[in-house]
Amino acid sequence: MGDENPIRTLGDYSKPSHKGYKNTMKLPVGNNVVPLRSDIIRLVQNGCSFHELRSEDPNQHLKDFLKLMDSLDLEGENRDIKHLHLFQFSLCDQASNWHERLPARSITTWEDLTTRFLAQFFPLGRTAKLCNDILMFQQHHGESLSETWTRFKDLLQKVPHYGIGL
Repeated sequence: MGDENPIRTLGDYSKPSHKGYKNTMKLPVGNNVVPLRSDIIRLVQNGCSFHELRSEDPNQHLKDFLKLMDSLDLEGENRDIKHLHLFQFSLCDQASNWHERLPARSITTWEDLTTRFLAQFFPLGRTAKLCNDILMFQQHHGESLSETWTRFKDLLQKVPHYGIGL
């Protein structure tokens, strides 16, 4: 009988290993498996990528991703599953690292993924600042009503859609 917990050296830990890696998303089994074409994956990677830069807006990334998905011919029944699987290819750098650190098979729905994504990349402090900006909104001197209204609507579009109280 072998030792269940063999002693590992520092060298053992430094060797690459695929052991223990599991996808963060719970993949469907059987007839519900949705094949992904490589050209669609490349389209997502090149068409809308999110790096977690300060200048990037996570809400805008979700909108751009969904706009790209809407331009594809995706089957209605498998639409959310394809969104769920393709979204990971839109994440780069630190955003991709965040996704890979999520517990294995912890994401099961598109709503769950978007909620976690916004919670991670649109922190409460940013939400509070936006709420304050909306509450204190004023028309600038010399700004037309139309320009003010457009600026206000743009500000409202930046608020994440995961239950803030305005």
